Amino acid sequence: MTHKITFKPHNREIEVADGESLIRAAMEAGVHINASCGGEGVCGKCRVLIEEGDIEGGISEHLSDEDQAKGYRLACRSKVKSDLVVRIPIESETDTSRLNLRTSARQTAKEGQFNIDQIKNEGLFIPPVEKIFLQLEPPSAENNIPDVVRIIQELRVNHDEHRLVTGLCLLRKIPDTLREDNFNVTVTIVRPVREDGRNQIIDIEPGDTTSRNFVVALDIGTTTLYGQLLDVNTGEAVAQLGDFNPQISYGEDVITRIVYADKEGGLEKLHEIVIGTINKILDKLIKKAGIKRDEITSVTFAGNSTMTQILLKINPKYIRLAPYVPASVLYPQFRASELGIDLGDHTTVLVYPGASSYVGGDIVSGIMGSGMYRSEKLTLFMDIGTNAEIVIGNKDWMACTAASAGPAFEGGGIKFGMRASKGAIEDFSIDPVTYEPMLITVGNVKAKGICGSGLITIAARLFETGVIDNAGKFNQGLDIERIRKTDNVWEYVLAFKEATQIDRDIAITESDIDNLIRAKGAMYSAAHTLLEEVGLTIDSIERIILAGGFGSYVDLESAMTIGLLPETDLDKVTYLGNGSLLGCKMNGLTNRLRKDVGEVVNMMTNFELAETNSYMDHYIASLFLPHTDLNAFPRLKKKLEVLKKK
Repeated sequence: MTHKITFKPHNREIEVADGESLIRAAMEAGVHINASCGGEGVCGKCRVLIEEGDIEGGISEHLSDEDQAKGYRLACRSKVKSDLVVRIPIESETDTSRLNLRTSARQTAKEGQFNIDQIKNEGLFIPPVEKIFLQLEPPSAENNIPDVVRIIQELRVNHDEHRLVTGLCLLRKIPDTLREDNFNVTVTIVRPVREDGRNQIIDIEPGDTTSRNFVVALDIGTTTLYGQLLDVNTGEAVAQLGDFNPQISYGEDVITRIVYADKEGGLEKLHEIVIGTINKILDKLIKKAGIKRDEITSVTFAGNSTMTQILLKINPKYIRLAPYVPASVLYPQFRASELGIDLGDHTTVLVYPGASSYVGGDIVSGIMGSGMYRSEKLTLFMDIGTNAEIVIGNKDWMACTAASAGPAFEGGGIKFGMRASKGAIEDFSIDPVTYEPMLITVGNVKAKGICGSGLITIAARLFETGVIDNAGKFNQGLDIERIRKTDNVWEYVLAFKEATQIDRDIAITESDIDNLIRAKGAMYSAAHTLLEEVGLTIDSIERIILAGGFGSYVDLESAMTIGLLPETDLDKVTYLGNGSLLGCKMNGLTNRLRKDVGEVVNMMTNFELAETNSYMDHYIASLFLPHTDLNAFPRLKKKLEVLKKK
């Protein structure tokens, strides 16, 4: 027996078997429902409203009696028993508008950072994939050498291109293409990384098409995908676009996705949906730029180790099992069509190498793009997200590590947590006398949840004003309406339901703050442990680079107040933004960077925190605001002493 399900407001329909999980039906229909626990029923975020029909189960302590009476159920615990009309609440909507906004002007990591002008000035603007126009002499009785030999000789003699090879697909095109425009052709060459490698001729076109050469740089993030279409001749971006990674419907973090990938058909599904979204991004980039699909000659990818292996349809299972071994850290170049990417057979894919199971190509890409590996300054590079990746070093040496921070910074594990889209509370202040809040949301609309940057600022302000203590517990002695106990959990109401989009009060709970403390503790203790392992302190660091889209929105003072970042001079901190994308961009424009990447990966010493004895001690000490040792935060200590006297 099958049943028809209609998902509103999308008006998508799907037929499923009797007893099918409602959340799996939504996945199959391409409808996103928040499920940060991967469908285990413990986060309570996959609320849906059953408008018509019958389901079995779905009741949870995460749903109030009032919600249950209205028809709300948890999708992951609901089994389909009839035709259904299901409404997806507004908090599960995926709004990409924030992804496609550039961050506001801030202190950015310009020093040492690769840029187009620098590449040109240093003579490094030799793209990995280049087009060369050839005006060949047509064959004659006196000069009847084979077509391929004619091409190779011209490239050697007049273009200084050596060690050239071709493939069968190209050989099939050569005879007719040469004669379309009287032996005036453009050939596309992929350059090797190693000096002793071979230049591969991958395409041939009639006439001069050298002005139409484009590369796509793609950051494959755990939460988002972001692409830029670049003109190889100028190095400029002609179109750019971001979207959510559809894999978030199968788990918010890499561990839940690895678990899902290990299920029957799981890896194929995760691979299929991410390739589908990549193709959608490519379609929009091509349309926006007004170019032809076959004018894209290369695609450069960077992602963490798990995202990379899923992209390549390589089982990521062993990344999460001791001794934490990825399938590879180096990847060969191959054709985009081999992955199912809707580009020409000649389009070449270049994948960034990683350093370890949890320090992947996205971090290596950020290091390359930031220019950290070319600088003498001792630098601390931090990428803040579901995983906390950290690199310390300079042009002479590097050490790296990664810790699982969990999805709190992306809204996971937070009762009203969400990503940074319209309606997310992103800034917060509180009156120290009345304890009334002032909220700012993304888009300046009614609130519907709390994003990561807002969560950090809320916790910092509540701590500074004494609403919560250093253990994240509410001051129950404050006689104010906003501090209350709901379902045996203490919380502070940020917005009453009349002022929200979701017809519910939005609050931050002690459980939320506990999850935040654990996430920031993982980040801080990872940095502290790595510094200690290489014999340094935070005072030794000359520069801190914050990478990642989330890192670009973090308020530094708030981050230091809660102990997410070590307390240091603010002037030392710079923002890189999407370093993964920046490194991909450079990788597609200069072959020199590709050669440097291998050397950088070889110089990086990885520390597995699970095998580092001091990490757990530092982690336990970090599970307070900001830390058990307040002397490590002298500015905050002084500020708190002043506030207590008022």
